[in-house]
Amino acid sequence: MKGIMVMGTASDVGKTMICTALCRLLSDEGMRVAPFKSQNMSRFSATTEDGKEMSRAQFLLAEAARTKPVIEMNPILLKPLGNMKSDVRFFGETFEAVDGMEYRAQFFERGLQAIRTALETLAKSFDTVVIEGAGSPAEVNLNNREIVNMRVADIADAPVLLVADIDRGGAIASIVGTLQLLAPEHRARVKGIIINKFHGDAALFQEGVDFIESYTGIRVAGVIPHKMNHGIEEEDVDRPLTEAPAGTDVYDAWAAHVKAHVDWPFVLSVIAGQVD
Repeated sequence: MKGIMVMGTASDVGKTMICTALCRLLSDEGMRVAPFKSQNMSRFSATTEDGKEMSRAQFLLAEAARTKPVIEMNPILLKPLGNMKSDVRFFGETFEAVDGMEYRAQFFERGLQAIRTALETLAKSFDTVVIEGAGSPAEVNLNNREIVNMRVADIADAPVLLVADIDRGGAIASIVGTLQLLAPEHRARVKGIIINKFHGDAALFQEGVDFIESYTGIRVAGVIPHKMNHGIEEEDVDRPLTEAPAGTDVYDAWAAHVKAHVDWPFVLSVIAGQVD
């Protein structure tokens, strides 16, 4: 099964929204698409047809992909309880609440096996998988036991798109810093960069694009303008941040917005394994 992984230079750069667009656009190409996030920490969840609890974000991504949500799309769900503890769910089965250190110690190997099992199961029914990372892959203090970013890319043997949020400033530094902190074999997985949440005329950022490409040797696959009224529920809120116009298919509209501002043939070539 071919696939692509979307990682970010930080939290809240728009990874989920980019995955949403990819799920719909690949479905438009006639592919059977599965969203996937190995582990999600969120208060918001949804229930599959067979009664299992998974992250709401991956549930909605399945809608974008025009497919039925199944628990393998989010095998590990952590639901924060306060006092640094979370409920732990593996394939919908609930374990005792633990804190972060206990979780890393007790569930690392179990987590890796869950990820492998989930991806193997999805490969039997889908043509491609859109994998979402978490936070940043450059959190070097966590990398020895992380199960959400480059270790997942290795398991899936997936190329990576790196997303940076330019709205906050510092996008170029965050891109360069992230890439420099990655191990060489993981840096080599990054095949494209997406600049997200751009305000104004993207032509004014061409010098920035040129610098990123010349300095990193990695292609900027797109500069996505900020879009207020996408109407899609975002990961950690219980309603859309903005409402789409009545009668709008929010997934189609958002996917069209992204496709208009990325090099879509290049992204398809990344997924096909044609970009070195």
